[in-house]
Amino acid sequence: MDRLAHLQSLTGKEFKDSPSPFMRWLKPIVLSAEKGHLEFQYTIRPEWLNPIGNLHGGVTAAIIDDVLGATMFSLNEPTFYTTINNVIDYFSIGKEGENIIAETHITKLGKQFINATCEIWNADKTRLIAKGTSNLFKTQITR
Repeated sequence: MDRLAHLQSLTGKEFKDSPSPFMRWLKPIVLSAEKGHLEFQYTIRPEWLNPIGNLHGGVTAAIIDDVLGATMFSLNEPTFYTTINNVIDYFSIGKEGENIIAETHITKLGKQFINATCEIWNADKTRLIAKGTSNLFKTQITR
């Protein structure tokens, strides 16, 4: 199956058939999909908030990790990649009901390791909410 073509066919739609149960719970809308570059939109739900009513940092980290995993999916490789680390900088807040955009890029594509970045923006990309950088390792596990 051409995974990238499948992601592209979902442009403007919720990614309901993701192989990740967690991603299905997050309910992202695919805005764009290219090899090694995705843009997903999320709507901040009440269960994603911290005690003071802002987007919880742990949910932000989870979105970053999950959408970077989907970015590996866009490479159409037969093996799984696993996250080695995820370093996140938090810059701003998100509020309930707000739409946010996660945009990914591959910085370095090696034979065994990939370094990738995800930025979380407000809906019109005028405010950077968080930025995560991850290293991922190519496993021997096939899909």
